[in-house]
Formats: sequence, C-alpha cells, structure tokens
Amino acid sequence: MGSRRGKPDETPVHKVYVDAFLMDAHEVTQEEYGRLILGNPSHFKGPDRPMEQMSWAKAAVYCNARSKAEGLRPCYDEETADCHFAANGYRLPTEAEWEYACRAGTDTDYSFGGAAAHLKDYAWFAGNSSRTTHPVAQKKPNAWGLFDMHGNVAEWCNDIYGEDAYKAGPEKNPTGPAAGKRYVLRGGAWNSSDDACRAAYRVAENPGFQDACFALDAIGFRCVRRAPAE
Repeated sequence: MGSRRGKPDETPVHKVYVDAFLMDAHEVTQEEYGRLILGNPSHFKGPDRPMEQMSWAKAAVYCNARSKAEGLRPCYDEETADCHFAANGYRLPTEAEWEYACRAGTDTDYSFGGAAAHLKDYAWFAGNSSRTTHPVAQKKPNAWGLFDMHGNVAEWCNDIYGEDAYKAGPEKNPTGPAAGKRYVLRGGAWNSSDDACRAAYRVAENPGFQDACFALDAIGFRCVRRAPAE
C-alpha cells in the first residue's frame, strides 16, 4: 500500500496481508439499490448509473438489507453501526482491501500502469466525463475484472481515516483507527483529476456530509463480503 511520490498520508509504502474476500465487479447501481431500499437520492438518474449522494450510513444500511435478502448474517450493528467482520454478510471494504483490489497485483500508480494518459480507457474522470456519472462497466476493467476502480464515483471504505494510519496499523487485515470524525473515500470520481484517481490516493470525508468538501453527487460505494471457506 501507499506511494513514495504521493501525498504525505500515502507514506510509508508498506506491505499488508488481507484474508480472502469477494468484491462487487462494479459500483452499486441505482437499479440494484432500488430493489432493496425505497427512494433514490442520486443527482444523475439512471438505472445502470452508480448510486451517489450516498452517506456512509446509507451505504451500510444497504449492505445489511442485501445481506438479509440473501440469507446472510448482516455485518453492521443496527444501533451502533459497528462492523462485525466475522459475519458473512455484505459490508464496505477496508481501505487495505480496496487498494488490494484496485491494484490487481500491480505496484504502479494505476492498475494499468504508471501513465495517466491511458486513464481515459479505464475511467470516467474530469478529463472525459462531461461533468456527470456514467453507466457502470463501460470502461476497461482491471486485470481482476473489476470496473470503475478509478473514477465515476468515489467509494466509501469501512475505515475511519487516519493520516498516520499506515505507520500505526497492523500488517494483517488492517481496519483503520478506532475513532475519528471522517471516513475514507477511494478511487476518484467523475470530477477528479488524473492524480486523484491513483490507486494510492486517499480522501477523507464526514460520513454524514456535514461540511462536505467533496461533491455529494460524486460519492458512491461497492460492497464486499468474506469468501466462503469452501
């Protein structure tokens, strides 16, 4: 994880280990969300477009609803929103899981290499989005078949943000600080620069959007769950 030439909160570059997990191939769409949750707060409407204007809590509620619909044990406590990682239901990815999945075995700035000139082939960002989201899975996937890991909408992680988290976190299955006011967003969005779409780029936002510095219609999510033992 991390970058030697990025922002200070991306250092130090370090190795982490994560247990096996499954991740959505693309960001949760408005059609998928609408099957389980009433209402659609998204600004840019479209069934195959990603959900946006999503608070961290709304994303967690969807994860629990999806878990129940599939007969899985929900991960989030409905009163405290604490995450039970031992549960087999859906949750938001940890920051380490997200970066591992985005990199898809690479150690370059992007999953496709180090040249930002190729970003347009893999992502909707400020350089080609026409200031809107786009239907998911229209650009090239990374080597592991995951779409829109760069751009379209920034994605919530389960972790509370810590500027020095890389220095203090454990090597195996890091989950971020125990307390804090902001949560991690990863991946860049339709209004992001090419630099902000790098695999190691970190952004922090208030989970409920108070005093938000990130465009609300550029915030979405995708889900993960534990890989079955078999």
